[in-house]
Amino acid sequence: MSGVRVGIVGAGMAGLSCATELRKGGVDVVLFDKGRGPGGRMATRRAEVAGDTLHFDHGAQYFTARDSAFVATVGKWLVRGVVAGWPAAGDEAYVGVPGMNGPLKHMAKDLDVHWGVRIEQIRQQERGGWTLTSADERHECDIVICAIPAEQAAELLGQAAPDFAAKALQSRSKPCWAAMAAFESPLPIDTDAIRSREGKIAWAARNSSKPQRGAGETWVIHASPEFSREILELPKEAAADVLLEAFFDQASVAPVVPMHSAAHRWLYAMAESGPGPASLWNAETKVGACGDWLTEPRVEGAWLSGRAMAEQILDSLNDGARFI
Repeated sequence: MSGVRVGIVGAGMAGLSCATELRKGGVDVVLFDKGRGPGGRMATRRAEVAGDTLHFDHGAQYFTARDSAFVATVGKWLVRGVVAGWPAAGDEAYVGVPGMNGPLKHMAKDLDVHWGVRIEQIRQQERGGWTLTSADERHECDIVICAIPAEQAAELLGQAAPDFAAKALQSRSKPCWAAMAAFESPLPIDTDAIRSREGKIAWAARNSSKPQRGAGETWVIHASPEFSREILELPKEAAADVLLEAFFDQASVAPVVPMHSAAHRWLYAMAESGPGPASLWNAETKVGACGDWLTEPRVEGAWLSGRAMAEQILDSLNDGARFI
């Protein structure tokens, strides 16, 4: 596979899964991600409070494994100590350690990932291949893959793959406001995870109950998609206050002033995926797309989509696809 270079936009679970499989197949891969490091929707936020470092998994809270290939991969992650079980979310629930981005860090460490790089344009070269343009640089590759949320993929693939962009436009992501709060003492709540399908708060978790999250009483609170849309344009401080108020009311607990609070708005928190292929691939133009918006809005869905993308590329190369 020497001489073939694949450029992947997005180094979340889908992009890293794709790159890992391609590397196993002997393909040269480079990834670009606008984030400062591994995380995306599996990010962990740190905060210094009273001399202690607190951790908040403010995006994905946990994941499960059903597909046999993903189950095997999670088993390897368990052995390597980058994930652990979290019974509060279920007998088959896993979390990354020491933060949710644990498995992403593990996957990225042996890959060529350019962090802090936002790809703004994908342009086809006259001689074949593609040029990926960021604010400061241009990067050339033979194959380009978009492993980013549907809304962002639709914009980036508008000229390079209009049919893929059109499919991405059919997917809509639900927003989610997330609040992070630390308290001086444990809240009088006898469970570490709260789910609701009807209230303003869809999820709340005692983040400090997860493995290797440190001491202290920390909570992550997720607003429902409907409530998130209602307060979508609030400033972060106001959103944190509103979510905490709704959380205490829904949990039937007297309000407690936190030592620390913050909020983060996830515009593309959960993709509304539909039936279709696990990944999109055009063997003629050498353009592809993958992500949980093509499968299901779960960590496993993103991993499976990236793996399917890599398999399609490797099949094309093994079939004798020629690159000029």
